[in-house]
Amino acid sequence: EVQLVESGGGLVQSGGSLRLSCAASGFTFSRYDMRWLRQAPGKGLEWVSIINSDGSSTNYAASVKGRFTISRDNAKNTLYLQMNSLEFEDTAVYYCAYRNVRGQGTQVTVSS
Repeated sequence: EVQLVESGGGLVQSGGSLRLSCAASGFTFSRYDMRWLRQAPGKGLEWVSIINSDGSSTNYAASVKGRFTISRDNAKNTLYLQMNSLEFEDTAVYYCAYRNVRGQGTQVTVSS
């Protein structure tokens, strides 16, 4: 069974930083691209970032480029999202995703 468990969310002031983690199990993590998605209150699901299977290639939504960094540790089956210079608009539930499967999410709240 595929499992994705996000952690690391919380309440942070505008301008602050958080590091999200996603522990993956139930599939061969090192073979697959992984994504971060988010859903702000009252809005649809938004793609945030993607990383390829060996971590050599990444891409970001325009809204987070230059502030967020996606990475992975294939030895630990873990995906990360380092979020710096957080803004109020980054407030959302953040999900990691493998194909069409995503975890339960972790809440990030940025106070202005």
